[in-house]
Amino acid sequence: MGIAIGVIVAVLVAINLIPNHPPIAGEQRCVATAAGNSVAVDTEQVQNAAIIAGVAVRRGLAPRAASIALTTAYQESNLRNLDHGDRDSVGLFQQRPSMGWGSRKKLMDPYYATNRFYDALLKIHGWQHADITEIAQKIQISGYPEAYRAHESDGRILASVLTGQSPAELRCLIRDRQGGDASGLAKALHKTYKITVKPDGASTGSGHGQVITITAKSSARAWVYAEFALANARDHGVTTVQVDGKVFTISRMELAGWHAAKKPLHHHTVRITLR
Repeated sequence: MGIAIGVIVAVLVAINLIPNHPPIAGEQRCVATAAGNSVAVDTEQVQNAAIIAGVAVRRGLAPRAASIALTTAYQESNLRNLDHGDRDSVGLFQQRPSMGWGSRKKLMDPYYATNRFYDALLKIHGWQHADITEIAQKIQISGYPEAYRAHESDGRILASVLTGQSPAELRCLIRDRQGGDASGLAKALHKTYKITVKPDGASTGSGHGQVITITAKSSARAWVYAEFALANARDHGVTTVQVDGKVFTISRMELAGWHAAKKPLHHHTVRITLR
């Protein structure tokens, strides 16, 4: 038994040294599903994906914009905010300061880098309907113009889930037990969507178990906020997320999913509970 456990640990340690591997069973991860297809990402990747999709939502862009951006970031950085790359390339989109994208410091900010990508996207005529790979190449001018195509499906799936087009389709396994940080999550929601969110206060006398309640303007937007909270569950100590009559409870043992809530919330309401 001890040898078997040792082998498993060794395998997991070895895999964790490889930044670009897909998450495997047993690892902390999230799985997004849309139109019957799924993609697994680790907790770092899903946080960055939520920012990329969230900025598109805040800017009022069609979900296709998020699909293009996520497809591009998959190829360029594997959805990681890299501090290195080819020549002076850095960040989620491997943008180069020497090519006019901005300073290295600014490009290491996922929000700045994402906005710069969307700025470039909007200048391309017909981006709403043109081939995703061709659009990505026009923006990035990569030495491997066809490489984006391998990530189109995954980019579309994440975009569909994180822009609220595929509700209740993000499942996660979160083992880390971070303390609840309602203020930090509220700030992240404001930075991403420009909405003002204030924690409701502690749900227990111990001072733990803060709750954030959001009333969204639509069902799709409610799911956007809910999936963003789930994507950031590890860092902010989220325990449950509820949207209307659906609730998600974080599990350390299994890839949990959404289920019917005992007490539905008012229409388009999101309730996030933290440790």
